[in-house]
Amino acid sequence: MRILLIEDDRKTAEFVQRGMAEAGHVCDLVDDGRDGLYQATRETYDVLVIDRMLPGLDGLSVVKAIRAARIKVPALFLTSIGGVDDRVEGLEAGADDYLVKPFAFSELMARVNALARRPQMSERPTMLTVADLEMDLVRRSVTRAGERIDLQPREFTLLEVLMRGEGRVLTRTMLLEKVWDFHFDPKTSVVETHVSRLRAKVDKPFDVPLIHTVRNIGYSLHAAR
Repeated sequence: MRILLIEDDRKTAEFVQRGMAEAGHVCDLVDDGRDGLYQATRETYDVLVIDRMLPGLDGLSVVKAIRAARIKVPALFLTSIGGVDDRVEGLEAGADDYLVKPFAFSELMARVNALARRPQMSERPTMLTVADLEMDLVRRSVTRAGERIDLQPREFTLLEVLMRGEGRVLTRTMLLEKVWDFHFDPKTSVVETHVSRLRAKVDKPFDVPLIHTVRNIGYSLHAAR
């Protein structure tokens, strides 16, 4: 089993990670909410174990963002915030289980195993398709109308974000955060430059453009309407 632990308390994190490893599981550790969200949306995990009080981005916001991205991986809150209202708030945010510190590792492991056994409503797709444009997330390959398109790593990530948001307008700020992990405006033309390069590969060799500029707002990827 592959588990992502988002926990900023070093003693707790080391205790859980060591126990998971001894039980034969791979446990990736992240100590910041924003980094945890990025990891959860970029990698595939069987279960997420998340603290509520985190630097960067709190646990509730992390889970809400994961669910907004339509990622169905089971999530368990492991936290010292244990009031009834707190547990209800956590579950309503999208968590599947809630365990209050201090805790017994055997109970944590039993809960994680139970979550991993649950059938998921839907798996995160490994293939993205918009019109005749296809992206294979496992092979890291892109084709359009059956023709292979070679992309640089950043171009691939930018196209993935645009395809996942098919039909939605993604602002320059949103793209800076999702593709470059900038949480401020660097006052450069990096987005425009990469979109231009992407268009040269994805749109210009073909009859119908898929990447559209929404003036003064951002970009949208969709088939002609």
